[in-house]
Amino acid sequence: MNHQIMLIPAGFGVGLTSLALGLVHACEQRGIKVGHFKPISQPSRSVLKNKTDHINWSTDDHSIPLSYVEEQMADGQREFVLEKIVENYDKFSKNYDVVIIEGLITTTRQPYAGRINRDVAQTLSANIVLVTTPRNDTEEEFEDRIEVSAETFGGLKNAKLLGCIINKVNSPNEDEYGLLPRESEIELNYNADNFKNLSIFKNRQFELLGTIPWEMDLVAPRVYDICNYLNATIINKGDYEHRRIRSISFCARSVSNLMSHLQPSRLIVTPGDRTDIIIATCLSALNGTKVGALLLTNGYLPNEQVMDLCKQALEAGLPVLSVPWDTWQTSRYLMNFTPEIPKDDVQRHEKVKQHITDNLSEVWLNSLTESIVQTNLMSPPAFRHKLTELARKANKLIVLPEGEDARTIKAAAICVKRNIARCQLLGDKEVILRIAEQQGIELPSGLLITDPKQISDNYVNPLIELRKHKGMTDVLAQQELKDNVVLGTMMLQLGQVDGLVSGAVNTTANTIRPALQLIKTAEGCNLVSSIFFMLLPDQVLIYGDCAINPDPDAEQLADIAIQSADSAIKFGIDPKVAMISYSTGSSGTGADVEKVTLATEIAKRKRPDLIIDGPLQYDAAIMPNIAAKKAPNSPVAGKATVFVFPDLNTGNTTYKAVQRSADLVSIGPMLQGMRKPVNDLSRGALVDDIVYTIALTAIQSGI
Repeated sequence: MNHQIMLIPAGFGVGLTSLALGLVHACEQRGIKVGHFKPISQPSRSVLKNKTDHINWSTDDHSIPLSYVEEQMADGQREFVLEKIVENYDKFSKNYDVVIIEGLITTTRQPYAGRINRDVAQTLSANIVLVTTPRNDTEEEFEDRIEVSAETFGGLKNAKLLGCIINKVNSPNEDEYGLLPRESEIELNYNADNFKNLSIFKNRQFELLGTIPWEMDLVAPRVYDICNYLNATIINKGDYEHRRIRSISFCARSVSNLMSHLQPSRLIVTPGDRTDIIIATCLSALNGTKVGALLLTNGYLPNEQVMDLCKQALEAGLPVLSVPWDTWQTSRYLMNFTPEIPKDDVQRHEKVKQHITDNLSEVWLNSLTESIVQTNLMSPPAFRHKLTELARKANKLIVLPEGEDARTIKAAAICVKRNIARCQLLGDKEVILRIAEQQGIELPSGLLITDPKQISDNYVNPLIELRKHKGMTDVLAQQELKDNVVLGTMMLQLGQVDGLVSGAVNTTANTIRPALQLIKTAEGCNLVSSIFFMLLPDQVLIYGDCAINPDPDAEQLADIAIQSADSAIKFGIDPKVAMISYSTGSSGTGADVEKVTLATEIAKRKRPDLIIDGPLQYDAAIMPNIAAKKAPNSPVAGKATVFVFPDLNTGNTTYKAVQRSADLVSIGPMLQGMRKPVNDLSRGALVDDIVYTIALTAIQSGI
């Protein structure tokens, strides 16, 4: 029997779909099989008729169009509609332990939504959670609104009415400021803790299940989205698919009064014939202020001479758009810009879901797991959640030698802000602060910034001592320590930090070589190897070794298998180790197959407690139907979670092919066998990649 929770809005603009997806994400992180069911599809609200493709999560076979519901209700067919919803729900819910049901949103066109929500909740026997926002209500007005909303569902004492989630705490008044106010216009009037003391929550039956603070970054659209919304003409595309708009300035002032308005991630709106403002904005962008975009009104376009003057700024990525309306009409459209998230804005989806998850009641979320049988497979959300939770408990200090890289700075700020790990950036403090300001990165007070020039002399003698058998001298040591990776590795070796993450700028060799020279392998380990965590849609797999050992012999391959299995256990993945080859069982011959066969025997002999089998072809290892034909008696085939490749060529090629072809997230490489944790990044690493690698490193240090 599954649990069904219906989210129902108590007010307008409560962010219901975001709350539903956030709650689904929270359940997934706890390993719960959860589904998101929308009984009735409701058209997206949009001010301009445009090509913007916003989320419509209800276009599958399990939702009934609202127009059809209205037609049937008008003909007196209410029961028929409810029966159809039950039929759809039964088909949908059979694969889930928990189903999050999203109710209808009350609008001026659908004032009857509350009655339909009540009927659907009763029909599906769902527990009800109200979703609301404080808006500008006083505490008394807010409580009255909740009580009135609750009356539709039998009042606060109804056992099916679990409580409410308060969304958008401290959100600005959109009617007054629009979607994107300036920072000075945001008033923090509400403290989330104050809600706990309201009288409606003193009844233990009706609980406060979450308070979600409003944050600018969660509503910040891409320039691309604004361009689509306005049907704007693109004068210069630039980086318009990735730059985000956090605020808007309408500029018709002189250049001397314009400077304070040129801020990172700001949309500058000005008449298209204001050449002075256009050039000043471009100069500001060239000087390091990452202005979001330039929007020109009245349909005026800059002439060729102006475009030539601005060429460098345009080539550096500044988007420039044009609209036919005057500034007043443009401002009206922008004030009413829809807050809905486009389908393809994956980054914003993930941020919103995680933000909601982080602010829901832990007690309530944990209660959802009671009497629910969890799957043995760990989903990617559950794995990422486990990483952050284990890293928080470890509370380790991680040094980041590439402290002047913008991605690294942002990742460090996120880790410190979310208490994933304490971070220490190595680099020139003034440079780091300037990059942070230009990129709009808020550096938390707990983030450590250390200038290598001020501390490198402290490590000369320790480095000489460690490498004197290799002829290390004072002069050579000073030269070596100019490399921040070497300096960070010395800090790790001396126990001043707990782990090191590098590779966003440096090569793998530059990251690993100092560690092998100064830190060495852990006791009982004969080699260093690596694994990648491959985040498939429904589970997490481990691939090893895809980064370190070019052609391991059978003994080394066995060690890689054992190291990879032990790593799986440490991160909550049940290890079923497949030794990969081009042959399954005894179907093929050759030196390469024999090596894998021998490695499997050695690994089993060394660690009889582990489930290891091979040689197995990849398809036999991962696909149950193929496994049934090729290896019917294998304890691993068809359900492998750890894949050990015979050489670096096979491993690296396979991981990249799977990652890119299936568009998967992979975390790693994580190094195994080191005495202290050092981890390498891809030079194409995204901020999230760095964050999770820092978390991995912190966890390794705490084990």
